[in-house]
Amino acid sequence: MWLQIVGKVRLVASPWVNHSWDVALYVTARGLTTSPIHTGTHTFQIEFDFIDHRLSIETSDGRGGGFALEPQTVAAFYSRLMNEMEKLDVKLRIHLRPNEVEAPIRFDQDEVHRAYDAEYAHRFWRALTQADRVFKTFRARFIGKVSPVHFFWGAPDLAVTRFSGRRAPLHPGGVPNLPDWVARESYSHEVSSCGFWPGGGAIAYPAFYSYAYRSLRALHKRA
Repeated sequence: MWLQIVGKVRLVASPWVNHSWDVALYVTARGLTTSPIHTGTHTFQIEFDFIDHRLSIETSDGRGGGFALEPQTVAAFYSRLMNEMEKLDVKLRIHLRPNEVEAPIRFDQDEVHRAYDAEYAHRFWRALTQADRVFKTFRARFIGKVSPVHFFWGAPDLAVTRFSGRRAPLHPGGVPNLPDWVARESYSHEVSSCGFWPGGGAIAYPAFYSYAYRSLRALHKRA
């Protein structure tokens, strides 16, 4: 949920980019970052540091803030992040309901989820850095439209997607707590995606995946 909170900060402060590319996080040499976000006269970025286990906020005027990544409730993390941003004159409001999860609890009311294991957070990031390296090599071999290698915080997974340029069938929607229009715009055109799933939910173990979302006409031509 912490990743969702920070991801939603980027979402509300960033111009919309096709296929929700404006909401994702990126792997860094220390963790995950929003990359620079612009709001008013401010430019800032938020980073999860999985080496020193700290959430840091940096601004373009040289100021900074943050706090330790340690066991704390989602509500406490949300409150601390908003307070730190306000100290830096970054005032934003995010949608407080988590996405893509069953039975969501508002961030400011979630006193249930509180775990943080520094060792496993570090291992998770180490796995992401290797997957990021491989996916960027894979991405570089395609000259057509292709997404950045980015971390979607809803699922969550690290992914890269290639596009054929052809329209695809209307996506049925139905992703838990995600507006149908988001899924339908994301899959408005044929895609071939691959990614790294850290484990959880229906697939409890870490896994690499790939899939294609294509038109029936294209499938018949290639059969």
